[in-house]
Amino acid sequence: MSTTPRIAIIGAGPGGLVCARVLQQHGVPVTVFERESDLNSRSQGGTLDIHEDTGQVALRAAGLFDRFLALSRPEGQQWRLYDRHATLIRHDQADEGDLSRPEIDRGRLRTLLLDSLAPGTVRWGHCVRDVTPLPHGMARLHHHDGTVEDFDLVIGADGAWSRVRPALSDAQPAYAGLTMVEVHFNDVDHRHPGIARLVGGGTMSAKAGRRSLVLQRNSNGHVRGYITFRGPQDWHAGLDLTDTESVRARLLAQYQGWDESLLDILRDNEGGFINRPMFVLPVPHMWQRVPGITLLGDAAHLMPPVGVGANLSLLDGAELAQSVIGHPTIDQALDAYESVMLPRALDNAKTAQQMLTTLMPDTDSDAAAFPDSLWPASTRPDSAPAHTS
Repeated sequence: MSTTPRIAIIGAGPGGLVCARVLQQHGVPVTVFERESDLNSRSQGGTLDIHEDTGQVALRAAGLFDRFLALSRPEGQQWRLYDRHATLIRHDQADEGDLSRPEIDRGRLRTLLLDSLAPGTVRWGHCVRDVTPLPHGMARLHHHDGTVEDFDLVIGADGAWSRVRPALSDAQPAYAGLTMVEVHFNDVDHRHPGIARLVGGGTMSAKAGRRSLVLQRNSNGHVRGYITFRGPQDWHAGLDLTDTESVRARLLAQYQGWDESLLDILRDNEGGFINRPMFVLPVPHMWQRVPGITLLGDAAHLMPPVGVGANLSLLDGAELAQSVIGHPTIDQALDAYESVMLPRALDNAKTAQQMLTTLMPDTDSDAAAFPDSLWPASTRPDSAPAHTS
């Protein structure tokens, strides 16, 4: 570009950070605004499987692939499927040297990306109120403290409840009819050997009808569980979610008849239960081009949690940065980026919806077995949902 653009990224998640990294690699300055007070202000979520055709492409573009591999857990690619009687139906294990979908803790990936940026890139504790377009293709960022800043490009990488999205679209996330209740287990191999046997070295899922139980091994002997079921968003009506024993009793009632070893996921968790209703954006979610403003990741295409969201966010971030670097104007860069990202997001959102219907049908029956055709290795449901806020 003839002049160096002023670029703001809203949200310091994986997509926004990889975008910032690629821009800085090519000498383009960028500021990332993050409402969290610092890196450790909250838990960063569970484990991610980073796919070779999406997330790994982004990490290679950012020059971080080797560092990612050093932190990743290829052994975490193994996956087990049980029925509600704890009968093992399927067990997938990666071949020796298979790096198609190695796992990494979200927190470790985020730290890797943050450490790759120039000092001061991320402005912590900066909450954005909204963004408005300006003449001549610029955009104005309105901070919650009443101050404003003008940029040549504002990138909304701020997730499900994006403050940037309203500048482009009236779409709002809607409840997907699915809730995940998160639980935690520490030092599982010593303190929870039954849980350790179920999950193995990677991920397990037990399912029947509209309910499932998922366990994912993270680093350092930590396991996260997700009690997942179809039902109304207010499934906990009349229940104090901070009353752990009352929540436990309600959930155990929902899973009555499941094997005792599986019910230990509901009985033996450390700490309380974390309610995580799942939200999605409409399909398709499109918008008319607005100069100086765009979206990536969940801000652009929030979809069911079937293992593609974080990978698409990483790929979005890298491709957007490459478009900015490779085009003479911001407007041309956004045309190039959105012409690829939006159709790709639409295809993935349709697939995610179909997978969710297959994995969690609207029936309580133990549907006839679990044929392999429902569980192709390239689409197995082995990624935890991102935290949304």
